[in-house]
Amino acid sequence: MNIHEYQGKAILKSYGVKVQEGILAQTPQEAVEAAKKLKEDFNSDWVVVKAQIHAGGRGKGGGVKLAKNLDEVNQKASGILGMQLITPQTGPEGKKVSKVLIAQDVYYPGESETKEFYMSVLLDRARGRNVVMYSTEGGMDIEKVAEETPQLIFKEEIDPTVGLRPFQANRIAYNLGLSGEAFKEMTRFVTALYKAYVETDSSLFEINPVLKTSDNKILAVDAKVNLDDNSLFRHKDFAALRDIGEEDPMEVEAGESNLNYVKLDGNVGCMVNGAGLAMATMDIIKLAGGDPANFLDVGGTANAQTVKAAFNIILKDPNVKAILINIFGGIVRCDRVAQGVIDAYKELGDIRVPIIVRLQGTNAEQAKKLIDESGLKVYSAILLQEAADLVTNVLKKD
Repeated sequence: MNIHEYQGKAILKSYGVKVQEGILAQTPQEAVEAAKKLKEDFNSDWVVVKAQIHAGGRGKGGGVKLAKNLDEVNQKASGILGMQLITPQTGPEGKKVSKVLIAQDVYYPGESETKEFYMSVLLDRARGRNVVMYSTEGGMDIEKVAEETPQLIFKEEIDPTVGLRPFQANRIAYNLGLSGEAFKEMTRFVTALYKAYVETDSSLFEINPVLKTSDNKILAVDAKVNLDDNSLFRHKDFAALRDIGEEDPMEVEAGESNLNYVKLDGNVGCMVNGAGLAMATMDIIKLAGGDPANFLDVGGTANAQTVKAAFNIILKDPNVKAILINIFGGIVRCDRVAQGVIDAYKELGDIRVPIIVRLQGTNAEQAKKLIDESGLKVYSAILLQEAADLVTNVLKKD
């Protein structure tokens, strides 16, 4: 589950990570009041107005603005609130901004220069280790840094059974070129950040930039946090952090029907039971000359209701030119799934895209007979290659 910057910073702060302070606002007037409050607390007339959406690259799209006085706060907030913010991570449709974070200006002058770093904590699944990835090149696209100057990307592997050791935190600070008070601050920052990552059961903490201020403080200026959905039962309070307005409406609808759905950009809708089979189905769609329009796992107990809900969701995608249903009948009998497909088809009415149904497992032959004798525009298959060939044929006819 993705959360907003201001929410991620609140979590970090609760674990002792120093952050760029800010106040959430949903109207220009609230933004002005927030700026007044920040001036009282931090004695600075300048603030940063930051759009709050679930996407990076907000600054490039015009979603992050510096305001030097209250009039500018009102002006910048008015311009950002309600805008359709387009970034490299939103796609061409962008996302509507409904709230902004009014944040303190931490780039104040001092005896030494400010410096931006990149830092993230994530899981290396192949090695079974947590990794702190960091770089001296903060504030930039880390993908570009990794591609053009890979020597500037450092990784610190951490055994999850042992945790982050002091010598590892020291090595991170050293590799970032810090010394003196900034060195000590960075070791404390990394230690607190790693603790927050582990204890919140997160799948990603990304801070870009991590800022060394001119007075040698180390602050999280941004916070991209992804909480592991599978651990939310251990963190009941995190449920309130979900912003459904930032999620794909079809994915939200699928979740309400206990379906696992992810929208893709292809032309073949797929309905499958089991994540592994779903991945294989998407591969076979590609090999057959199509492109998967979605990942949709109906689970191991598919019935007429779940099939109908899945149909509804898939058919809302105008790019879908065919639907491939690939069900393995282990827990559930294939003939029951076939009947569910037939019932859902009849109830939904006019379905104008061809449907290929591949049922394998318990009572597969009976299921094929039900589909073939239904009189509906549904093509049946038992072997995966049959299903692939049918996909190829119906796409050629389109």
